[in-house]
Amino acid sequence: MKRLNGFVAVVLAAVSTASLAAAPTLEATQSITIKASPDTVWAAVKDFDGLGSWHPAVAKDVIVAGKNNEVGAERLLTLGDGGTIREKLLAWDAKGHSFRYSILEGVLPVSDYTSTLSVKAAAEGQSTVTWSGTFKRKDTGDAPAANANDEAATTTMNAVYKGGLDNLKAKLEAK
Repeated sequence: MKRLNGFVAVVLAAVSTASLAAAPTLEATQSITIKASPDTVWAAVKDFDGLGSWHPAVAKDVIVAGKNNEVGAERLLTLGDGGTIREKLLAWDAKGHSFRYSILEGVLPVSDYTSTLSVKAAAEGQSTVTWSGTFKRKDTGDAPAANANDEAATTTMNAVYKGGLDNLKAKLEAK
């Protein structure tokens, strides 16, 4: 009986490992150069509860736990179509012009999601904003639907980043 239990444990461990391997860690990154100083760009993006002020998909952005721009704060994003995403601030660096956060739950086709937004100096009078993330698809099973596979998760996150950064650039360069 002990041998059977040991065999079952080994098989279950192998199945668990195979399931994890079926959902690799994915990445998405988008960057954009904006004709504005890093301080100006940082002022526009720095508030954890401010994504709705520059991302066109976000209709509402409110802090629902903790304090804005303090590690541990949680925000609830309401999208234009009514979907929601709850996120937690993991790091906030005013001097380094960056913050990092995770998704706790939401409508995006991702899980185990962590993202960083950073602003760096570029050519004189310009800044580069980089928004990047690592994640797994939400459906980590062996046979996800076409709209829930690795490509769908990566395409979605790249579109989220690009849409936000393009709109940020348009807003800041129109001033």
